[in-house]
This record gives sequence, structure tokens and C-alpha cells, in this order.
Amino acid sequence: MPIDFTLTPAQRELQLCARQFAQKVLVDVRDATRHLPTPADRFAATKPFYEQVIKAGFLRRLIPAPLGGEGTGVLDMAVVAEEFQSVDVNVSLTMFGALLGLTPVMLAGTPEQQRHFLAPFLARSGAPLAAFAFSEPGGSANFASPAPAEGVRTTARLDGNEWVITGAKQWVSSATGWDGEGADLMCVVCRTDSGAPPERAISVIAVPGPSSGIVIERLSDSMGHRAHLTPRFRLDQVRAPKENVLGPAGGGLELVEASFAGTAALVGVFGVALMRAAFDFALNFARTERRAGAVPIIEHQAVGYALADAKTAIEAARYLSWKACHALDVQAPGAFELSLQSKIFGSETAVRVITDLMRVVGIESYDHQVPLAGLLQDAMAFPLFDGGNMGVRRRQMHALLKDPGYHPLTASGAS
Repeated sequence: MPIDFTLTPAQRELQLCARQFAQKVLVDVRDATRHLPTPADRFAATKPFYEQVIKAGFLRRLIPAPLGGEGTGVLDMAVVAEEFQSVDVNVSLTMFGALLGLTPVMLAGTPEQQRHFLAPFLARSGAPLAAFAFSEPGGSANFASPAPAEGVRTTARLDGNEWVITGAKQWVSSATGWDGEGADLMCVVCRTDSGAPPERAISVIAVPGPSSGIVIERLSDSMGHRAHLTPRFRLDQVRAPKENVLGPAGGGLELVEASFAGTAALVGVFGVALMRAAFDFALNFARTERRAGAVPIIEHQAVGYALADAKTAIEAARYLSWKACHALDVQAPGAFELSLQSKIFGSETAVRVITDLMRVVGIESYDHQVPLAGLLQDAMAFPLFDGGNMGVRRRQMHALLKDPGYHPLTASGAS
């Protein structure tokens, strides 16, 4: 079978539809939010745009078809992610955060749980939010570690037919919802057996919203993603039915790792999207700006070399990400490794390439009238997402390389 990076006709149609929507609707998010004073104000101002995303069917389009949606895999998500993120990172991250929030249900929910919890997200109305409540204050890099490490500190105990959940979470996209009373669905990672080993100690429990006991401590006023909500909050004896455990009780370790496998590849795509936006601006600038000289600056070799290097990096990152997404879709043996590589390479390359393109534009790129400064601020988050690239290298990539069964050619399909 020949190597083919061509999108299917349906994926090409999805790509063009997402591009048109982003350029028509999401292009206005920045002006609607940039001058608002608080994270809560900025996030609230994105709700009408997110409602249009839902009405246009993009969330439904990315939920897998066997579960009632129209999605055919992670590559579909990558196609939409590049088009949306290249125009606006905020509303698109809210949508992809909702998909992450639904992932434990999609992976481990019973058919009844899937029907019940996914129903609001399959409708093309409203502004439903889902959140994957994993990260905690103080860090969650060693979330599964037993004592004396702390690992996951959020706990859940059974009280009759209900779980009572107590703990704190941070950096969870949209977790406290539009009104501060919780997302429509929050999948909470918690410790359900403090004495058990890691593989039997942690569970993921679905908590429908609104929920009493959600207490906001602060909303992060982040450097980038200025209109996306990342709260720090407490779960103060939040209750959920006993049957809301996703997968077996105590089986959350494997479910958490599986839920983040696909997001790593998408973070690589996020980096591609921001590089693409930066390149489009810098290329047009170089073609039209003379800088008081006789010819446009693209005529100078140094500028041409910088643009050529940037474009090469964008293409390399895109196709690594697409390969990772395709490998996830077909469950290829090297999918997890490719996903991690996509995340590391795409995110770190984005920071470098945008910085290089700012040098092409010069001092104007330091002014927010030009998009490059904002793109760099947004890109700086990507190497820190999903445990951070240092953690990805140390825990996940290192573990793969140490495994006696690891083969260096598995990811390439040539082992």
C-alpha cells in the first residue's frame, strides 16, 4: 500500500467547512474579548461563539459515529483543530476541552452511561461543557504514585449509594462552567482506595452539573489563551451516584493514560495552526513591506531563508501529527510513541518558528496590533500542556525506550 497523506473527500469537506466557519465566526473572538478586564468576563464573552460552534455541529461531528456522532477518528479532530486554532485558540480549546472531558465516557462508559452522558453534546443547541478534572494544585505529574508520594489527593468515599468527592483541581478547561456551578459533565479523577496499589487505587467518576459543592478559588489570568477558562476550584463533598464510575472502580490509572493518548497528537496540531497563522502574516509582510528600502524585504536572502525554514518546519510538524492521528485511528503499534513525538515536536517547534518570524517582521511584532506577539503567548502554553514536555520525555518516552520489548522502527511501521 503506498504512503498517502491525502484527506478523504469527507475530511476535505470537513476541512473547508471548518476553515469557512473560523474565518466567518471565530475571527471576531479576539475583538470581542481582548479589552475585557477579568478571565470570567472574557470567558463569558465567548459563549455566543461557542453556541455557534455547537449549532454548526462541529462538536457532534467529532464524537465517534458508533456513539451517535459523526466522527471517524482523531484525524478528523486534527483537521478541525488546525482550521479553528489558526484563527482563535480560545473557543476552539473550549470545544476540544469538552471532547477531552467526554473521552473517559467514550472509552470506558457502559452503553447506558454513554447514551445518558453524551446526549446533550450530540444536540446542536445550547453551550454544553464537559471537563476532565485531572490536574491538581501542586502538580499531578506523579498522580499514580503510592505513599510516601502524594499522587492524586482528591478522594471519593461511598456514602450509601453515592460517592462523596473531596479535593482540589486546577488547570481544568471550563470545569466550573458558564455560571460557576460546574460543567454539564465533569469526569473527576480521584482516589477511591487509599490503601490499594496505583493500578487499583484511582477511579474516574462522572459528575453531572450543576453540582453543589463546587467552590471556585481563583481563575487563572494566563499569559495566552486569554479568553479560555482554567479555574482552580474545590470539590467540597460533591456527590455523584454510585453507578457513575467509568470503567471498573479502581481502574482509573489506565483510563487516564488512554484519555490523554490522543490529546498529545492534537497539541502538535495546535502548534501547527499557530505557526501557519504566523507564517501567513510574515509572508504577506515580507511581500509588501520595503522598510524604507528599494524592494520588498522578501527579496533579501536572509528573509527568504527564514521563511523557507519556517515553512519546512510547519510541513514536518503537520505530517508527523497526521501520522500520529492516523496511527491512533487504526490502532497501530507505534501510535502512542508517535503521539508523544507529535506533541513534543509540534509544540516546541511552534515557539521557535514564531520567534523566528517575529525577527523577520521586526519591532512591530512586539506590538499587539500585529498578531505575532499574541500567537507566541498562546504557543508558549503548548510545551506545558498534558504534563509538560519534560514530563512526557521523562515518564512516557523514557519508559518506552527502557522497555526490553521496544523496537526503534515500530513507530515507522518498519520493525
